[in-house]
Amino acid sequence: MSGTSEGPGRAPGTIRPPVTERHTDRIAGVLADRPAEHAQNPDPRTGRATLAERHAAGRSASEVRDYRAAFNAAHLAMAVVDREGVVVSANDALAELLGTDPAALRDQDAADLVDLAADHRTWHAYREVLRGARNRFRCTRRLKHPDGHSLWAEVTVSPVPDGSSVLLSIADISDRRELQARLRHLQMHDPVTRLPNRTLFFERLTSALEASAYDNGGTGRIGICYLDLDGFKAVNDTLGHRVGDRLLGAVAARLTECADQSGYARSGGHLVARLGGDEFAVLVEDSTGTEQLAELARSVLKALQRPFDLAGQRLSVSASIGVVERAGAGTSATGLMQAADTTLYWAKADGKARWTLFDPERNAHRMTRQALSSTLRPAVERGEFTLEYQPLVGMADGVVHGVEALVRWNHPQFGTLPPNRFIGIAEEDGSVVQLGRWVLRTACRQARRWQIEHPGVPPVFVSVNVAVRQVWDSDLVADVAEILEETQLPPELLQLELTESAVMGSAGRPLQALQALSDMGVHIAIDDFGTGYSNLAYLSRLPVSVLKLDGSFVRGFQYDEGGAHPSPADETIVEAMVQLAHRLGLTVTAECVETDEQASRLARIGCDTGQGWLYSRAVTPDRIAKMIALSPQRV
Repeated sequence: MSGTSEGPGRAPGTIRPPVTERHTDRIAGVLADRPAEHAQNPDPRTGRATLAERHAAGRSASEVRDYRAAFNAAHLAMAVVDREGVVVSANDALAELLGTDPAALRDQDAADLVDLAADHRTWHAYREVLRGARNRFRCTRRLKHPDGHSLWAEVTVSPVPDGSSVLLSIADISDRRELQARLRHLQMHDPVTRLPNRTLFFERLTSALEASAYDNGGTGRIGICYLDLDGFKAVNDTLGHRVGDRLLGAVAARLTECADQSGYARSGGHLVARLGGDEFAVLVEDSTGTEQLAELARSVLKALQRPFDLAGQRLSVSASIGVVERAGAGTSATGLMQAADTTLYWAKADGKARWTLFDPERNAHRMTRQALSSTLRPAVERGEFTLEYQPLVGMADGVVHGVEALVRWNHPQFGTLPPNRFIGIAEEDGSVVQLGRWVLRTACRQARRWQIEHPGVPPVFVSVNVAVRQVWDSDLVADVAEILEETQLPPELLQLELTESAVMGSAGRPLQALQALSDMGVHIAIDDFGTGYSNLAYLSRLPVSVLKLDGSFVRGFQYDEGGAHPSPADETIVEAMVQLAHRLGLTVTAECVETDEQASRLARIGCDTGQGWLYSRAVTPDRIAKMIALSPQRV
């Protein structure tokens, strides 16, 4: 049955593939040359042809005609291609799709008709099907019709079972692609401003970063201007969301105009996107440096400062902009946006209505601060804090009268940290209450130990800094009373230091707490006096016993090499404050005393005690014990 259209090995009743003219001619020729008796091999038992052979011989020619008719009448564009990639036969649908006639397609290279050689991957897969190494191949191609219009086609190539050719079929999917494009546009664009949304922005950003990893003729750098509108919420709250949406649309138009004027990128221009709310971003691909991004940020600020006339409302807005520009290699989309978001926060914190450039050093400080914040509370429980003590020395006799307890954090990663590196963080997250209790208890226990170990000299007091949150967020009076009882330290040997800004505005609960502590016998000192409110009239009504002059005044007492005094005004101010404090019954401590000249002049003015490197830095408890043992000798 080698001359039948089923081919060798085909199961009876299976659907046959389309038959081409070449196949038809070959089959017809074979059937015409065969003798009738040879075409119907007789059954050796009966001498007659088998029923299957008689049936096949009787219908093969008609089936060929039926397949050929179906191939030509099919709405699906098809062509039979030989193993060399040449079109053997094409139906009318394919001819119509390509704007020609079937005869003109015959003997043409099929790959040229549907652009299969456009890329290496597609060409390789197509050739594999031709060689029989692959069963099926499918791709999407954009084809050009001779009348000028374009269409999207889904091209499928699969082998014909007879093994001598393959079937090329082409489906017009232009309508489907157009619908997909519309849906993608809706999915990737903001309905209010019609700008690309966050999803499309990150898709474009990721693509730009991937492209920058290769030598593609660009600068290999990328930049982002990340901005949000200052006070936009007030517009929505007072004028309604409709006006707010119109404002967003107007802002989007001005941003797009600025981006278009700023420059032209190889990818088609800077991408302006709305990331959500009142946040926008401008992506600059192949940037030429920070100056290009800075100029873009300046133009955006200037454009947004012009008033907006919307629905009878004249609105003025400003924006804060974070600017990031760097090499694309080694940069991730997430990392770049984190840097932009951080820089935008800096612009807000620096006063709004401005642009700020990303600063690696400032960011490293922020990261360190975040790391400290996350580990501060557990650090107290792990015992990572220690106390050092700086002497408070009598200006007249040079004797150690007291010490100030200064906390240190022995951080496992950053080493020994002074208070200014973490106290502000502790105040923000509230852990200063827990840390403050530990400092107070440790300092009181140490002061009591000195008192016991040196019974023959006047006991030294210990001064402990207290944060405002300790007064508000805890029962400071109860904590102090409990710790004094626990350590057996007399109340008069404890001094609590609060900053001037915290004490001068005290009212209600804080004032009551300070008064209760004072009534208990604890001394209250105002730290850094002269840099805050300096409300001298209010000072007389506070339960304060000590003023600590800020070091900025004391530094003005330093004489130059010629003996001239650099700041007579500082000396006059300090002298007036000392006299006033003494009239109010307060003692005065001068901070940051570093030279003998400063100490002599402060002593003549009337300062009671001094604190600074002239006497000693903050030292360990055993060093303080040696100083106490020297009393009543001068330090």
